[in-house]
Amino acid sequence: MKSIFLESHNIKNLHFGFGQFNYHLINALAKISAPDYQITLHGKDTNWLQEQYGNAFQYKKSFSLRRYPLFRIRKKYDLWHCLNQNIKIEPASAIPYLLTVHNITHIKNPDNYIHEKVHQRFQEKLNRSSAITYISEYAKSSTHQFFNVPNVPEYVIYNGNPMTDTTISKGFTPNFTPTRRYLFSIGQITGRKNFISLVRMLVHIPDYDLIIGGKNTTDAAQQLKEEAIKLGVQDRVHLIGNISGEEKKYFFAHCEAFVFPSLREGFGLPVIEAMLFGKPVFTSNNTSLPEVGGDEAVYWDHYEPQYMAEVLSGGLENFRSNEENLRPKLIARAKKFSWDIAAKQYTEVYQSLLK
Repeated sequence: MKSIFLESHNIKNLHFGFGQFNYHLINALAKISAPDYQITLHGKDTNWLQEQYGNAFQYKKSFSLRRYPLFRIRKKYDLWHCLNQNIKIEPASAIPYLLTVHNITHIKNPDNYIHEKVHQRFQEKLNRSSAITYISEYAKSSTHQFFNVPNVPEYVIYNGNPMTDTTISKGFTPNFTPTRRYLFSIGQITGRKNFISLVRMLVHIPDYDLIIGGKNTTDAAQQLKEEAIKLGVQDRVHLIGNISGEEKKYFFAHCEAFVFPSLREGFGLPVIEAMLFGKPVFTSNNTSLPEVGGDEAVYWDHYEPQYMAEVLSGGLENFRSNEENLRPKLIARAKKFSWDIAAKQYTEVYQSLLK
């Protein structure tokens, strides 16, 4: 039987995008019956992986030393699947290699970026690839724009929506309970998420609070707090930190709208999570977000606060006037993105490479 190695050690980071990608893809791969290959998962906690997936996979414990050439994995698998473009762990030998690209690291200096180590490492990964998968057309086009892509098979395989059930346990109460109407967003608070533009927008929409779930111990989070104080909206901005799956469903279900003004996204998963709840979505008109949100989202073309507030107010008024028609469209859009479909497409890529 053919052997496939999934470089999946990021599954340990379930509060981050790469960890979620690993987890949900592997969940879906585990449901594929009687594949003609054997997958080995690479993870730090192999006991937890085995509890999750049993005999569906084989397991290999990951160690940070494996990023160094002397300690690389020497077994010659029939296929190595690198699950994201930032991974430093590589096989010791030249074996068939599938690379999944989520988004390229931000090009800070377009005139001299290729000399930066992170970009050189990505180019090396592209060079060794036997095939490349991208999570969006934007991820593919931006890779071609800035890097030399080898003449190998390329595929766009969209992420699935991990949130398939919108029901909330009866009587459930989150750790933070809103007391006013609110807008919701989620993600680690970093500069590229552009949450600070939402704080500035609040000045022009006094009837709403803003709730943001996700890691909030960053420098960008401190800057956001200082901006809220300067603008006098600190009592309406709630940074609630990492939240559970049940809490996330609660905040999606009860928000007035989902707001996501990110500057760069390889995919933008929260957009379709919010749509599954039939909630109006307001997001940035850039990178992959229009591709994911389609005609069902409302887009900001720039981030001037009053303009953003006007787009939000107009979009909410339109939604409330046409909710019976718009809610089903939002939900249908979200259901187009399926991890079972994604896993089937990855399986087809595996089989084409193993042949």
